[in-house]
Amino acid sequence: MRADLDIIQSWIAPGSRVLDLGCGDGSLLRYLQDNLQTVGTGLEIDEDRIDACLAKGISVIQQDLNEGLQNFESQSFDTVLLTQTLQAVHFPDLLVEEMLRIGKNCIVTFPNFGNWRARLHLVVKGRMPVSEYIPYEWYNTPNIHFCTVRDFDVFCADKNIDVISRTVVDYKHRDSWFIRAAPNLLSEIAIYHFSRAPGP
Repeated sequence: MRADLDIIQSWIAPGSRVLDLGCGDGSLLRYLQDNLQTVGTGLEIDEDRIDACLAKGISVIQQDLNEGLQNFESQSFDTVLLTQTLQAVHFPDLLVEEMLRIGKNCIVTFPNFGNWRARLHLVVKGRMPVSEYIPYEWYNTPNIHFCTVRDFDVFCADKNIDVISRTVVDYKHRDSWFIRAAPNLLSEIAIYHFSRAPGP
């Protein structure tokens, strides 16, 4: 189990209903079902990954996240997950709004493009950064919306989103006091747990 998935599972209630957007091979949903007895559904567009989900006994729907989540009723899940996919969808703001509509709470993880290594690479080499946690060239990257921890904090404040918890880690998902001290500069991956803030 990846360390970030271990952090995520600590925010999910046993027996709850979970929707995993871009669920990949279904490993997280399988882990949650085995250890927390959750009722999970995955959305995935890649046929090979769907086959991997089915082999694990995961309920999965083939769906493009860029086309929205209108096929799900409001508040139909306890937790909606989006891990390492926010930066690759066409309209991340609309997807987050849909997550908040259909889920009581949401968990999102994304690479922090404000990390010092990315900044230094761009300044020194004048090229888009390629690293272990962002292993793509500019012409083949699935990442089309580059976001920093500070960007997402401002987004949450502007959209009246209540951040329940936030964890910032390095690309091996290790936590440390110095990363927490300067999350926008030092973290490589951000993990947010949030819900819609209550109205006035």
